Amino acid sequence: MADTREESEPLLSRARGGSGRDCPRGVPACSSVQESPGSGPVQSRSGARAHQAAGSTPGQGDRPGAAARRDLCLDQAVVLIEDAIQYRSINHRMDARSLWLYRRYYSGSSQWILSVTIFLILALAFVETPSSLTRTSDVRYRLAPWEPPCGLTEGVEALCLLVFAADVSVKSYLIGWAQFRRNPWLLAYLVVLVVSLLDWIVSLSLVCQEPLRVRRLLRPFFLMQNSSMMKKTLKCIRRSLPEMASVGLLLAVHLCLFTVFGMLLFTGEKDAGQDRERLTYFFNLPEALTTLLVLLTTANNPDVMIPVYSRNRAYAIFFIAFTLIGSLFLMNLMTAIIYNQFRGYLMMSLQTSLLRRRLGTRAAYKVLSSVTAEGETHPERLGVKPEDFLQVLQKVQLDSDHKQAITEKLHSRGGGLLSTDEFQKLFDEFEKRVVKEHPPRPEYRSPFLRTTQFLFGHHYFDYLGNLMALGNLVTICVFLVLDAHVLPKDRDDFVLGILNCIFILYYLLEMLLKAFSLGLQGYLSYSSNVFDGLLTIVLLVLEISTLAVYGFPHRGWKPAMLGLLSLWDMTRLVNVLIVFRFLRIIPSMKLMSLVASTILDLIKNMRAFGGILVVIYYVFAIIGISLFRGVVVAPRNSSLASVNGSVPCGSFEQLEYWPNNFDDFAAALVTLWDVMIVNNWQVFLDAFRRYAGPWSEVYFVLWWLVSSVIWVNLFLALILENFLHKWDRRSHLQSLTEELEDTSEMTEELPFRDVLEEPTEEELVEKLSRHPHLQLCR
Repeated sequence: MADTREESEPLLSRARGGSGRDCPRGVPACSSVQESPGSGPVQSRSGARAHQAAGSTPGQGDRPGAAARRDLCLDQAVVLIEDAIQYRSINHRMDARSLWLYRRYYSGSSQWILSVTIFLILALAFVETPSSLTRTSDVRYRLAPWEPPCGLTEGVEALCLLVFAADVSVKSYLIGWAQFRRNPWLLAYLVVLVVSLLDWIVSLSLVCQEPLRVRRLLRPFFLMQNSSMMKKTLKCIRRSLPEMASVGLLLAVHLCLFTVFGMLLFTGEKDAGQDRERLTYFFNLPEALTTLLVLLTTANNPDVMIPVYSRNRAYAIFFIAFTLIGSLFLMNLMTAIIYNQFRGYLMMSLQTSLLRRRLGTRAAYKVLSSVTAEGETHPERLGVKPEDFLQVLQKVQLDSDHKQAITEKLHSRGGGLLSTDEFQKLFDEFEKRVVKEHPPRPEYRSPFLRTTQFLFGHHYFDYLGNLMALGNLVTICVFLVLDAHVLPKDRDDFVLGILNCIFILYYLLEMLLKAFSLGLQGYLSYSSNVFDGLLTIVLLVLEISTLAVYGFPHRGWKPAMLGLLSLWDMTRLVNVLIVFRFLRIIPSMKLMSLVASTILDLIKNMRAFGGILVVIYYVFAIIGISLFRGVVVAPRNSSLASVNGSVPCGSFEQLEYWPNNFDDFAAALVTLWDVMIVNNWQVFLDAFRRYAGPWSEVYFVLWWLVSSVIWVNLFLALILENFLHKWDRRSHLQSLTEELEDTSEMTEELPFRDVLEEPTEEELVEKLSRHPHLQLCR
């Protein structure tokens, strides 16, 4: 490890006045080069001053040292640019050895290993006791699962913990001890590792028979700490909680008031309807509160109202008023608050990402301009040499398309040094998707071939293909309706088989004609053509296989099963692929295309919110297994089953919800999903209250609050914002639509790019001046 004193030395001296003073002219900018032990001499500031005292300028008597300083500056610029691309903080060590380690750590292979390790340690929950390796989770049919021997999953977990220990060690070294102590995520990382290791040792000492594994609850932390966007999302949620709590308090007051009103209303002694309502839904305070909480989600509406409403229609006012105030007003108010508050905090987080990118590019500019400053006698001419920038760009981990676009933009300008603004504009290409030009169409000499090429290369030919796909889908729907009451073994697929053959032949002809018109490379350059062509080939292979095995369609075409699939199974598979191919029409419809692009952008750029969902699912599933494992038993073993075998209508047993349990991790995930949808979630509340006790309702209500109220509303707000942003850009920025749609790439901050503010010059300079390992000139 580099010496602390050496690390604190500035790697770049002040060229334009740090703290209000100008740097001495002629002093090299990257004047402190730290070599690894044993790799050679260390060029220090005193050596540079000695050369100046002797009257020799840098680069004459100290060419090896000048070359080393230049290489260090270029390596620093490479790392800073990569930090800007990935929105990483630039507050890390900048000596030569640390830069080498930094680039190796953030290389594709290292990050892939870390991602695989995170996946492995999370996936262990499916294998370790209780194992999810069974065909079904239904307690009536589930066989005894295979349980791994003690030490198998623990060995995999030990390897994962070793990788995480190496990860936190490298991170703590790269940012320095001072930064490490001020980073709560890294400190928590270290604590989680220590607790996990201790719990792992306890597991082995008890021969894997411990009742609770604390480290399983901590595993999602490894996923969160590895994603900066997930950290920001979690921080935004935490800051939005006070506003959410205010509406939550209103909801609680609303529930309590109507609970009291309900218990007072439905206590009649003579009215059978009132008595039935009281005994079923308002028997005591906890039951009444649970009933109205479920009604808040409309899951038990109108069941809860029917007993008294059938006797007196005036009782409907109570339930309608409760639903209007709670579901339609307060719950929507919660969505509005989450949308407004969270979007504000999200903008702050994305503003930080933009600041990181600008800091990285500005620091890279300062470093490269310091290389130019060596030997210059006119400070006002300082800037970045284009050849130095191109040398750095070749080393940056960036795809070739962006490199080519930046290089072309650099060559398109005039000669001379790059100014700050010009340097920054080059990096605007990072926020754009470089669209490759489609290969030119083949040129045919024959007039007939040119006419054919024009006809089948026109976009109207695509419309004809969409019309044929629609017709194929309609025929499938017609036969599904006509044969709805016919068993598969009694169906005559003659007509449908003939029509499918005709449509598939048309799809093949369409593919060949497009390849003829556009050329093979031109045809494959369109993703829609690749999608069509791949499905057409698969459909053709299936159709040929069907004809080869079962012969040509004819009246009464109902042969016996041959091979792996029956004729009906082959037909179903072909129809499924035909329906899937119908998705080709989406890009042709403007509004549908807008909706589809919004969904794709959410999938690509909102992974942090999906990660938060994975974390809460994981934690609640582990808690659920610890609390409710084994409480749901098969009917024949249940002491709660009625003597005559009858069960109440609409109950857990009558609906046969037996697969929904917490006996293993996979079953717990599905059960939590079913509860999150809140359809019939009162059935789960009632069943687990009977099987596990009344305290189980606390678990399910907390899950409803976290998943359905907070996360779902949060995701809804993000969908609205993303869609409205796209709609506004489509409606009000028509002059820029083509340029944006052809070149812009949705990155994490670009969905809200027009509302983000560029950091000021003073803010950038002030941030750079406080860099702990790199002192730059103002």
